Amino acid sequence: MNKVTVILAIVCLSTAAALPEQQRIAGGAVATLAQHPYTAAVLYASNNVNFLPICGGAIINNRSILTAIYCWSKTGVHSNQFRARTGSVNSTSGGVLHNIAQIISHPNYNSWNHDNNIGILRVSTIIAFSTSVRPVPIAGSNYNLADYQFVWAIGWGRTTVNSVVSEQLRRVEIRTINQGRCSEIYGVSFVTPNMICAGWPTTGRGSCVADTGSPLLHNNVAVGVTSFSIGCGDVNFPPIYTRISRYTTWIQANA
Repeated sequence: MNKVTVILAIVCLSTAAALPEQQRIAGGAVATLAQHPYTAAVLYASNNVNFLPICGGAIINNRSILTAIYCWSKTGVHSNQFRARTGSVNSTSGGVLHNIAQIISHPNYNSWNHDNNIGILRVSTIIAFSTSVRPVPIAGSNYNLADYQFVWAIGWGRTTVNSVVSEQLRRVEIRTINQGRCSEIYGVSFVTPNMICAGWPTTGRGSCVADTGSPLLHNNVAVGVTSFSIGCGDVNFPPIYTRISRYTTWIQANA
């Protein structure tokens, strides 16, 4: 079995098993709306009644949430089964719970390696902006994100694989990883220029399994969308994020 096959097996087991769970941030601290007023929790209910957090997202204008396709790749694209909570650091209460009017998926999403794992949720009601609710700036097409830059990952849920799920938004500071090194870890045919690797030199700090859709932030600019991770802050497998600067035009055209 080659490296790519092994990695894919691990990724599939990790992500598929964890889809119903909440977002996870390992080694982080509780975050506030003052720090991340653009945060959004994405909720799902197969019965259209009992909505539970399934992903994270980021407000990008008064009607759209930027997130990841993986959030609905296993459930199907049924807008009535999703909701988005804004204006709260608690994924299950507070703020405003929005119905979803439309789900927009990037047309070139590849479920094999989660390339182009980026999507948009259009809400049914206008998102009212305030001091605690506002859109996040997104990286432009020429945004230069160098290696070993400090970035912030945010999300809800567990701090370790076996910990109790937290409903509070959490955040952790990590660093971008050289693309060549990322390719060495996952395989050159797996990692594409559309991806960002970011982690920490020691285990236990970073995005966790199923922390999908939440933004990766550099100087308060959204530069990535959490795509997938293996384990919780595993130094041997840094989480991968969709590189927003590769999709600026697409986002602007569809948001």
